[in-house]
Amino acid sequence: MIAPHFRDPGLSVDDKSDASPVTVADRNAELRLRELIGRKYPSHGILGEEFGGEREGADWVWVLDPIDGTKAFITGCPLFGTLIALLHQGRPVLGAIHQPILKQLCIGDGRETTFNGKRTRVRRGRTLEQATLLYTERETIAAHQKLSEFETLEARCKIVRTWGDCYGYLLLASGFADIMLDAIMNPWDLMALVPIVEGAGGVITDWQGGDVVTSDSAVAALPELHPEVLRVLNP
Repeated sequence: MIAPHFRDPGLSVDDKSDASPVTVADRNAELRLRELIGRKYPSHGILGEEFGGEREGADWVWVLDPIDGTKAFITGCPLFGTLIALLHQGRPVLGAIHQPILKQLCIGDGRETTFNGKRTRVRRGRTLEQATLLYTERETIAAHQKLSEFETLEARCKIVRTWGDCYGYLLLASGFADIMLDAIMNPWDLMALVPIVEGAGGVITDWQGGDVVTSDSAVAALPELHPEVLRVLNP
């Protein structure tokens, strides 16, 4: 549903009400996921970015983002992915990031995370001055959090890149980055990431250190770095 449209010069891009882009690949992928889930788990709820919610009060709810990183997708950059989360009574118990172009699949259940079928862990032993910091968009940080504190964090880290959206969390969970953060998120952006980061041994909270599941921001990091990152962001 997604890969055939990647780098298609004829792909039509529409703007949603919030001015974010959407394509036929986003819509068709979510419809297909809904069809597969509905066929096997008809009593489960579903919440998706493109087509909203149904049976959201069910004990089991699937949360879907067919293309997390549509801006990357429409510009021919493979730093996007499909996000699938399974919630039980409102808490994410299973999460997946699938990158169809690079053929990468990361799955976590909060206790263990695998990358293409092999167990993966966050790397350890980094100081903030040795860290690789990833984030999605500077504009959202300025709009929703404190940009000056973020710039202090930037200045202290060794490598800073905007390899964001879900792919930044995949890099963290697979041992190639140390901090990944987003200043503002929707549930379909967020829920799948929690069991993946935690299953790989990382820590994920909201921007102020609170429960990420009930929030709309995320700070994910190595366990030894996470408290210091929060102190810099919230002096």
